Amino acid sequence: MTAIEAVFFDIGETLVNEGEIYGRWADWLGVPRHTFLTKLGAVLAGGGTYMELFDYFRPGFDLAMEEKRRAEAGVPNGFTEEDLYVDARVCLEGLRAQGLYVGVAGNQPVEATAQFAALGLDADVVGISAVWGVEKPSPEFFARCVEACGVAPDRVLYVGDRIDNDVRPALAFGMQAAFLRRGPWGHIQRDDEALRRCRFVLDGLAELPDLVARHNGVP
Repeated sequence: MTAIEAVFFDIGETLVNEGEIYGRWADWLGVPRHTFLTKLGAVLAGGGTYMELFDYFRPGFDLAMEEKRRAEAGVPNGFTEEDLYVDARVCLEGLRAQGLYVGVAGNQPVEATAQFAALGLDADVVGISAVWGVEKPSPEFFARCVEACGVAPDRVLYVGDRIDNDVRPALAFGMQAAFLRRGPWGHIQRDDEALRRCRFVLDGLAELPDLVARHNGVP
């Protein structure tokens, strides 16, 4: 089997729990959190996007304008240390201890650059789509990951919670993929063929360093 030399992680619902982020949006829109999150699940199950969720509760929703209004009102936006999944830091540290290249790359706004830097995670590179000028599932996004680490695509493992944005495009680019079953997308999206092609299917990140070590034949 081809060894893994670099591991890249998605951000939302892979490293960062977005539950509170969506909860604050529900509060801002005046919608009960339970109702908001239930509708999110229904939208995703129907193949929709999170923007359709916002538009449902506020027709004509303008994300940029609402983010500006929230900032002016002093409402927190984005993520902090409290939103980091408890297994994220130890997972990255475990992979780095094996001498692997560890990257973080996801679809996020420019502001996420500073937010992620504040977390102090042990990563070689942090790729933010708004900074790179390309986002998943575009092949160019995964090309940027490969360019950053200087490793052949088939020796790069991409870890994410979405089949459409993470697993399928990573595999199509020639990478190895790990599917993480958590968050709304992780429990709603299904593609048995894509999952069969995954190197790993995970219920959490804590197990990943040991799985990679065994795959690479590290005692």
